[in-house]
Amino acid sequence: MLNEKITLTVNEASEYTGIGRTNLRQLIAWGKISSMRIGRKILIRREVLDEFIRLNEGNNLMNKYEVIAV
Repeated sequence: MLNEKITLTVNEASEYTGIGRTNLRQLIAWGKISSMRIGRKILIRREVLDEFIRLNEGNNLMNKYEVIAV
C-alpha cells in the first residue's frame, strides 16, 4: 500500500527515505522539501522525496546551506 500512495505523511516519508522524522520536519521548516498541510498533518509527494534524495546525495542534510531545495 505504501508504494501506491502519491503523498506520504512525515512518518511514512521517514520510513520510505530512511531520514528521521525530526530531520524531515526540519528540512520542511527550512523550505528544502516542499509539502502541504491539512490541519496538523503534513503531506509530502513521493516524487518530491525521490528528487530530493537524488539531488542531495553526498550532502550533509544537517547543514541547511549544503541542502538543495526541491
